[in-house]
Amino acid sequence: MILVFRHLFYRNYVGLSFWPFIFLKNDALKNDAVLINHEKIHLKQQQELLILPFYLFYFTEWLFRTVWYLNSYRAYQNISFEREAYINESNPNYLEERKNFSFIKYLHR
Repeated sequence: MILVFRHLFYRNYVGLSFWPFIFLKNDALKNDAVLINHEKIHLKQQQELLILPFYLFYFTEWLFRTVWYLNSYRAYQNISFEREAYINESNPNYLEERKNFSFIKYLHR
């Protein structure tokens, strides 16, 4: 389910997946197939980790990488979940081809 909620977003962020919803900054983004695919990849990640552990792992990885890089945005860019989603967001067939727990191969870097 896709919902528009413009006041939820910080800076340049335009989409957010929070099981089972995709929140977008504005209505026009519903037509952005790449963004929607990116967010659907996150929904799949959340589902396979049974939702709550996904958020705990996401936050822990972001915290660790923030300390590592001394830069919270660079940390965000290097979270395994984000790396998987960004690298594969342009592939409309990715979710059909994706193996379970594929984010694990994006942990190293």
